[in-house]
Amino acid sequence: MIRKLRLKFIIINMSIVTIMLCVIFSLVMYFTRANLEQESINMMKNLASRPFQLGIPYEIGEHVRLPYFIIRLGYNGELLAKSGGYYDLSDDEFLNNLISITFSSPRVFAVIEEYNLRYYRLDTPMDHLLVFSDISSERATLDNMRKSCFTIGGISFFVFLGISVLLSRWAVKPVEVAWKQQRQFVADASHELKTPLTVIMTNAELALSPEFDEENRRGFISGILTMSRQMRDLTEKMLQLARADNSDSKENFGLVDFSRLISDEILPFEPVFFEKGLTLTVQVDPNIKVRGDEAQLRQLLHVLLDNAHKYSKEAGITWVSLKKHRKRHCLLTVANEGECIPPEEIGNIFKRFYRVDKARSRDGSFGLGLSIAESITARHRGRIWAESCGGVNSFCVELRCS
Repeated sequence: MIRKLRLKFIIINMSIVTIMLCVIFSLVMYFTRANLEQESINMMKNLASRPFQLGIPYEIGEHVRLPYFIIRLGYNGELLAKSGGYYDLSDDEFLNNLISITFSSPRVFAVIEEYNLRYYRLDTPMDHLLVFSDISSERATLDNMRKSCFTIGGISFFVFLGISVLLSRWAVKPVEVAWKQQRQFVADASHELKTPLTVIMTNAELALSPEFDEENRRGFISGILTMSRQMRDLTEKMLQLARADNSDSKENFGLVDFSRLISDEILPFEPVFFEKGLTLTVQVDPNIKVRGDEAQLRQLLHVLLDNAHKYSKEAGITWVSLKKHRKRHCLLTVANEGECIPPEEIGNIFKRFYRVDKARSRDGSFGLGLSIAESITARHRGRIWAESCGGVNSFCVELRCS
């Protein structure tokens, strides 16, 4: 899929580049040709307006070699004069052929392909004036320009092709990362669901077996109920993560008194910490308000408190603080005493289904809480990070104040 997406990106990009190059070079050729032709025509008109000003006919060729010549014909078509040192005008058959071609055409300006000449015919009541200009150099210029355009176009095509390949890797990289994360998420979710499903199926089969008495059947049914609740909790967390990832929907955003929200949500956790022999210390600056979804901000705090509750050391202390931070920002910190997080694990703890302590996989922790917190923080255009130092693990969330 990713390879096809990159190939499609390259094809679309190169199609656009090819069209642009063709249009640019076509316009360059068109305007160059038009300018050369117009310059030639202007020169011929100027010569027709003052013919034979360069000297006496038949003597011009000794010191001037210009790519044009002039023929003057009488009223009845008889040759009166000819001038120009660029061509041999002694060949009467050649001149008569040119005169015949010129008068057989109704056009005043035209090109005689056979001789590579452009002519201009000026008819007056008294005579006819024919100006012929050589276009060999003009066509050579256009041919050279055409070759240069093809060369430059070819080089540009391959240069842009290389750039497109590099750009395709850069542009598709977020999609590739998301695709890998999705595949990893599906694999991890399947793994997390596989074990409880296996336990449920085994207990169900044993409960239906006639070899066991009623007391054993109750134990099997209890195991089924326990695993079912665990699957329900996992499903709910996956749904929470999916809702948190829906960053396009912000209809529930409003002004939230973050100080009051934290103070209110701390209260239900105090008995939980007390029962486990943990100390909960709270320091919240008043009147800190943020713009966001109140339900998701509450969920963010729950995730951090739940994480601190699960991973605190025995009789440890948990600190919760909210204060002003930098200009128009606030900082929420939930820190707890516990086993230090290894530095190499700091960058991984926000990944989905990731656990620092693999032995905790069956204690009700699915490794989704911090992923949910990260998604909520990203939706509120904040940032979240973890620090571990001196036996204290801290999780910090920075949000913009309103």
